[in-house]
Amino acid sequence: MEENQIQEQTFQTAPSSHDDFDWSVDKRNVASYNKEAREKFEQIYDSTFKSIEESELLQGTIVGLTKTDAIINIGFKSDGLVSLNEFRDHPDVKIGEEIEVMVVEKEDRNGHLHLSRKMARAARAWQQIVDFYKTGEVVTGTITSKTKGGLIVDVHGLETFLPGSQIDVKPVTDYDQYVGKTMDFKVVKINEAIRNAVVSHKALIESDIEQQRSEIMGKLEKGQVLEGLVKNVTDFGAFIDLGGVDGLLYITDISWGRINHPTEVLQNGQKLNVVVLDFDDEKKRISLGLKQLTPHPWDNLPAEITEGAKIKGKVVNIEDYGAFLEIMPGVEGLVHVSEITWSSQPINAKEFFKMGEEHEAVVVTLDKNERKMSLSIKQMTQDPWETIENKFPVGSRHNGVVKNITPYGVFVELETGIGGMIHISDLSWIKRYNHPGEFTKVGENIEVVILSIDKENRKLALGHKQLEEDPWNTFETVFPIGSIHEGIVTRKDDKGATVQLQYGLEAFAPARHLRKEDGSNVEAEQALPFMIIEFDRNDKRIMVSHSKVWEQAKNDEKEAVRKENANENEKTKKAVKNIQGKVEKATLGDIGALAELKQKMKKAEGEEGKAE
Repeated sequence: MEENQIQEQTFQTAPSSHDDFDWSVDKRNVASYNKEAREKFEQIYDSTFKSIEESELLQGTIVGLTKTDAIINIGFKSDGLVSLNEFRDHPDVKIGEEIEVMVVEKEDRNGHLHLSRKMARAARAWQQIVDFYKTGEVVTGTITSKTKGGLIVDVHGLETFLPGSQIDVKPVTDYDQYVGKTMDFKVVKINEAIRNAVVSHKALIESDIEQQRSEIMGKLEKGQVLEGLVKNVTDFGAFIDLGGVDGLLYITDISWGRINHPTEVLQNGQKLNVVVLDFDDEKKRISLGLKQLTPHPWDNLPAEITEGAKIKGKVVNIEDYGAFLEIMPGVEGLVHVSEITWSSQPINAKEFFKMGEEHEAVVVTLDKNERKMSLSIKQMTQDPWETIENKFPVGSRHNGVVKNITPYGVFVELETGIGGMIHISDLSWIKRYNHPGEFTKVGENIEVVILSIDKENRKLALGHKQLEEDPWNTFETVFPIGSIHEGIVTRKDDKGATVQLQYGLEAFAPARHLRKEDGSNVEAEQALPFMIIEFDRNDKRIMVSHSKVWEQAKNDEKEAVRKENANENEKTKKAVKNIQGKVEKATLGDIGALAELKQKMKKAEGEEGKAE
């Protein structure tokens, strides 16, 4: 311990060899400056260098190259370093070349000035993108890759997004074909926060089209004939490309004749001449015509087409009131429903005519100025009603076809243009129908009798039941009032029941006449005896009763008992008179016999009273 203290003291007091050196002595005879002078000279020296800020863009000169960096002089106190990795797009970098750099750090952890060419290019590119967006200037970029929903475009070193919908005015499905291409674009959207930009090539195309459209629209005149290209055929017409602007050729302006679809005349890519019918500068709409380049067919109507001439045409349109026949493209005539057949029966044009069918007709009226023509099919033949009584005299029998059924009768066609009506009451002598459809169906053959002819109104009254004699003359003797017949209840309601009798006759039983002997009521489908209580030959009506049957039977039984008792009583009276008429006095035995007879008479009278 003491030894250490001694050594420490010795170290502290021992003199050093430098302690005696006078550091203020300048053997080179260099003058020293005071504080004020030094500060002045430092300011002069600093003024020879640039003042820089971080993130600032500056021009620099390459003054040296190492294996990893380029040494850049930007006029600062020290030179900066830029990694050679940032010169991959410029492999032939040379000393003395000037480049733009960004100050990343004025002094990094190693004390070096940190510069970046890549960040400078990105910042400069973004500034240019912003300027292009504001001015609308066209930029050139290279498509580098495909991404979801579009493509990535390199614009001056900055990656921008090109949506698929902005590639072309036409829909694009194959994005790969554009990768590697250099194209012109327009900046349509920017995001300052994340430095993202959206570009469009479609906008440039639309701009060119709009310019061309304006030039074309400025030169358009009605009646002007232009050459166009069929761009797109639709159901309602076709769009024609007139060289930068589209016009619509409507289906009705394609041909003077009727067409079902524009593809019958036009095809995509087809070149043709069209005439300008109308245009709208504001809405940029152009209406075109093709048929107007040729004369209207009505102006060149053949001389043989006159009133009364027979022609042939194709059905091109069917309406409720008739059908239009195309005589030649652009020339049509109307066949009214009244000119289809000589029959007075209404005809449905949509059932008679079929699209595309050919028919022969007679020209009834012709108006070239109004371009109208009426035709007649029925006048191709003679009017059968002029001599109707010769072929269809009253009382004659014929076979016909059921064409129509109404609630009040059946229309039967005997031959084309000739027909008549069977009233529902003339269908059957014995059966009443609620509707003629219960008797026959449309399309069935039926035999009829001509009942009457109305030549003026072109009507025939027909009958079917008249094929047979009226059976009601016979029925009156078969079904007299009070007669009893078996019948089947076919229908029943609150008012009564319909009863089917023999020979197909139907009778009606009122509800009060349906009570059975046991007190219950007659039900449907039951077969029971019925009594005729009314027979009307004129109205063809029979009324029956089931209750009368069993009530009549009871009355008959009572009458039989009454008659039997009356006969017995008469016999007893005669016997009493015989006894009383005897002269001899009665014996005891006779008195007994008389008493017995009196008892019998009382008993008979009592039973007769009960029966009544």
